[in-house]
Amino acid sequence: MFNPNLCIDCKKCLEVCPTDAVDFDKMGRIDREKCNLCMECVEHCYADALSAEGIESSVEEILFELNKDRIHYRRSNGGITFSGGEALYQPEFLLELLKGCKAHGWHTTIETAGHYPQDILEEIIPWTDLFLYDIKMIDDDKHKEVIGISNQRILENARYAAASSAAVIVRTPIIPGFNDDQESINEIAKFASELKGVKRIDILPYHRLGEDKYNGLGQNYQMGDVESPSNEKMEEIKESIESQDIRCTIGGVD
Repeated sequence: MFNPNLCIDCKKCLEVCPTDAVDFDKMGRIDREKCNLCMECVEHCYADALSAEGIESSVEEILFELNKDRIHYRRSNGGITFSGGEALYQPEFLLELLKGCKAHGWHTTIETAGHYPQDILEEIIPWTDLFLYDIKMIDDDKHKEVIGISNQRILENARYAAASSAAVIVRTPIIPGFNDDQESINEIAKFASELKGVKRIDILPYHRLGEDKYNGLGQNYQMGDVESPSNEKMEEIKESIESQDIRCTIGGVD
């Protein structure tokens, strides 16, 4: 990842790259098609403008780190939340982690967008206490238009999860011009209220905190002109959802 605010233009990265992947005229500085992930540019970036994000870990290593906070989980009545990205895109690894957590007696939560085969969901449900389930839109045509995929699998998996032993909290990012209209809100509230395992809906105001990450990875942030919804708008949506006999919070806070 490239941080332009730290770059001192020493061009050492340009010198050491064996595949000529460093391009000072390219957003993010790295040509991803040429990069072989050798990390020579990162190693020789004196100003730390280039960084390698993420680490590889085994199930045992992660459980060892989690176990350091076991007292906190017990005292706070908390547990472990698996997020992402999408944790269920690594289902075998996630399953082993979940089993390890339950062996310690820890509460387990998965934050998910729900777009994967249902047999994956079937495997992990017995080891999962709670799903934080992302539902942006019920209308399939509009979902395809904006998100780029159908939401049918997402909604089917939501129904399956809600009928299981796990609890479900629906989480909906409120995105102006996409799903903040009354019809979209009514559809989401109706869908969630018909699922017996759903505890509540958390509405989350859209934000642009990820914009710098997109730029640092050389990717175009396509929603740069979308502003966050006002507090008044969020309260209005919350009241609308609650009028349909389902509990609602803003950001998960009562």
